[in-house]
Amino acid sequence: MAEEKKKLPYVLEKKNGWEVITSEEKAKAYELSDKYLAFMSKVKTEREFVKESIRILEEHGFVSVDKKESLKPGDKVYWNFRNKFLTAAVVGKEPVSKGVNIVASHVDVPHIDIKPYPIYEDSELAYINSHYYGGIKKFTWPAIPLALHGVVVKSDGEVVEVVIGEDESDPVLTITDIAIHIARKIQLGKNISEAVPGENLDPLIGSVPDTDLDEKEKDKVKKYVLKLLYDKYGITEEDLVGAEIQLVPAWSARYVGIDKGAIGAFGHDDRVCGYTSLAAILDIDGAPERTAIAMFFDKEEIGSVGNTSSASYFVDRTLADLLYLTGEPTDARTLMLAWDNTAVLSADVDAAYDPLWKGAYDPSNSPYMGYGVTLTKYTGSGGKYHANDAHAEFYAKMKKLFKDNGVVWQTGELGKVDEGGGGTVAGDFANRGADVVDIGPAVLGLHTPFEVVSVVDFYYSYKAFKVFYEKYTK
Repeated sequence: MAEEKKKLPYVLEKKNGWEVITSEEKAKAYELSDKYLAFMSKVKTEREFVKESIRILEEHGFVSVDKKESLKPGDKVYWNFRNKFLTAAVVGKEPVSKGVNIVASHVDVPHIDIKPYPIYEDSELAYINSHYYGGIKKFTWPAIPLALHGVVVKSDGEVVEVVIGEDESDPVLTITDIAIHIARKIQLGKNISEAVPGENLDPLIGSVPDTDLDEKEKDKVKKYVLKLLYDKYGITEEDLVGAEIQLVPAWSARYVGIDKGAIGAFGHDDRVCGYTSLAAILDIDGAPERTAIAMFFDKEEIGSVGNTSSASYFVDRTLADLLYLTGEPTDARTLMLAWDNTAVLSADVDAAYDPLWKGAYDPSNSPYMGYGVTLTKYTGSGGKYHANDAHAEFYAKMKKLFKDNGVVWQTGELGKVDEGGGGTVAGDFANRGADVVDIGPAVLGLHTPFEVVSVVDFYYSYKAFKVFYEKYTK
């Protein structure tokens, strides 16, 4: 009988998560994945993420912080700021000034917005004037079914929620592409980034004129579309000016592969981290040692600007509220001490190694589908510009925490050094003094309308967040 080879303690062994996951954990993974599919099929804007998450939080005993005059260990509260920035917390046993454990993710995704004057007519066809949001590949958006999601605020202050294209009986919209037969000069000969200009990302919304109007009336197709919107929602063209309406793919999240080993959806980046960190904080049993916080931001995809982003003062407001409601001083120095002692997982996705596009990756430093949650030491691009580079001490603590608690993890970078790169919300927390590292599942098709993530990586992201909430101490 051949003698077994000895394991070499000085060599890192990488294992596929599917080969080590227990049957009990696998069942949990698919139970969680089923819920995630339902969630992602319904939630397609940051406002919808916040609204649905609040519903789920309240089902699990969380209450608005505005209803609390004080907090004690084990209390569960949430903050809703402008309906786009949500924070949930489970109060821990240790004072807030000794630091808290935060999992921070963004819930905005690349999509297409409507312009302030959105509807126009050309050649007796009605279109929506659009402006894309975030880093999209423009050529991936034409010729797919699109839905409208968003809110319209009327002049009297009434907020009207708009969803068109999700119900089976609903019509959908689409951005038309040019026929290949006549595209040689106008499209096919161009650089791929210029093949579909941003101004051509206007979806078709109508083609029938309002026959009740006078024959000489102009823009009868546009006016018929406006009439239909008025009949259904009571909104006018003036109401649409300044509305927040997004164009998103009109399809549901689905399992990918006949083995159901992956999940395909619009918006994994970064709602896969948002959902798993939400699920993890819901599953905290009792009071953790340190206060556990889940934060969900807007505007990361355009540089984390504005008062609902990770750069907002409201991040500090959360800690200040916790200090105040738990009976601690709220002066600037105490707040700074709290930040100095705080640990943050910047929960965001990475780009999974894609064997169809090998040239863009460093194979030895890329995350792979199925190998667990990705712990990314630094982000940025080129020479680490605009990167958060986690300190070696904190990175080592995370490795040990995950190893000791059965979290399958890997590491990786966002492609080759000079191929590109990207940023996360990590820098905004590092600038406040906290220890921060980036973490999340690796995704195929990142920033496309249908991204793919492994079920096992999804599960180990959830487990990593739960272990961090419950067991990390300074």
